[in-house]
Amino acid sequence: MPTQPLTTLKPARRPRFFMRWYAWLLLVVAAAYGLAFAMHWDDRGVLWVLERFQSPAERQESVWLPDYRAVIDAKVLPGMEKDEASDLAYDPQTKTLFSVMGNKPFLVELTLQGDVLRKMPLVGWSNPEGVTAMGNGLLAIVDERNHLLSIVKVDADTRELNIADFPKYDLGPSKNQNKAFEAVAWDPRKQQLLLGEERPPALFSWSSDGSQTLTGDKQKIASDELDIRNLSALAIDPRTGHTLVLSADSHLLLELDEKGEQVSFVTLLGGFNGLKKTIPRAEGVTMDEAGTLYMVSEPNLFYRFEKQR
Repeated sequence: MPTQPLTTLKPARRPRFFMRWYAWLLLVVAAAYGLAFAMHWDDRGVLWVLERFQSPAERQESVWLPDYRAVIDAKVLPGMEKDEASDLAYDPQTKTLFSVMGNKPFLVELTLQGDVLRKMPLVGWSNPEGVTAMGNGLLAIVDERNHLLSIVKVDADTRELNIADFPKYDLGPSKNQNKAFEAVAWDPRKQQLLLGEERPPALFSWSSDGSQTLTGDKQKIASDELDIRNLSALAIDPRTGHTLVLSADSHLLLELDEKGEQVSFVTLLGGFNGLKKTIPRAEGVTMDEAGTLYMVSEPNLFYRFEKQR
């Protein structure tokens, strides 16, 4: 009896939607990995977990950045599109903000709402990148390109500043001369200026009595907590004495306690903490005595953050 030929079994074809889903999954994983690498989210993830174990009392004793929300989001500083806002400082005596512009050097005074009060040309500066208020009208300014720190005097009648009129301090060479000293913050509790190198991120201190005279030389602060891609700016919380470290490349603001250990952080990406869009390049940060945060971003954007809880 003749046998019937066996029917050839064809392998089942996977639906096209499966291949599309698989491709999208790979794309999402790759994007997530790239974002995590750029943001140091492996380290941030550890800190995020540790934050969950902080008691309400411990949170109250810190700045606690996760509770901050943008109440002024990307306000344009008029007429400064080509000037590149580089840093920001709060002056508790005038209750105003001072910002340095790095492209065409000048100092600008702002209200706490980001309105321009006056512009003061900085004659003799090459690339001012950092500024901090020391009290009694004194501002310390860092010139990254010339590796100089100068301490200037500003009053209500100041219309222009000439670097030749003020004391200057050589900050010395950096590992990367093009990414040198960029940040400065006055710490009244420790009576010192805190200086920051952009890349690789590093912290230094320089003793001062709050005048235009610095004592000794700058001292490097040992720290393994600066797991950020670059260091853009520094600020000291006047209430806790904690240090705020801003990183434009990592799109985050980091809080360090008095021992230099990480306490909290906030991402500067769009969709988080009241930000509609990612802050393009956050270059300056400061905080007032009420705990309100202020930031500037290149080219000429202003931000204000307030604690919501």
